[in-house]
Amino acid sequence: MKNIYVGNLSFKTTQDELRDVFAQFGDVSSVNIITDRMTGQSKGFAFVEMEDAGAQPAIDKLNGTDLGGRTITVNEARPREENRPSGPRRGGFGGDRGDRGDRGGFGGGRRF
Repeated sequence: MKNIYVGNLSFKTTQDELRDVFAQFGDVSSVNIITDRMTGQSKGFAFVEMEDAGAQPAIDKLNGTDLGGRTITVNEARPREENRPSGPRRGGFGGDRGDRGDRGGFGGGRRF
């Protein structure tokens, strides 16, 4: 079985529609449209799991085609990274910004 990533989906695309599109190329074992946990709305991408024999032809033929008025991206899904580095996440607010010296916050090191 191969797991296929399908991106740039219309928020109105259903699992049955995706199953029908990919079933042209072989047996589809599952379709999972990713949704927002809070609203339940589609995030615009999905994963389709199908037999190996039909997966590559489906990727080749469907990538860059129109589905529901959107040009979809179709490629083999990369495995999920299970071994995330431990410790706090970096970036965003409050991340490590390097050595600040004794300047303090909000421009405390300025001389006028």
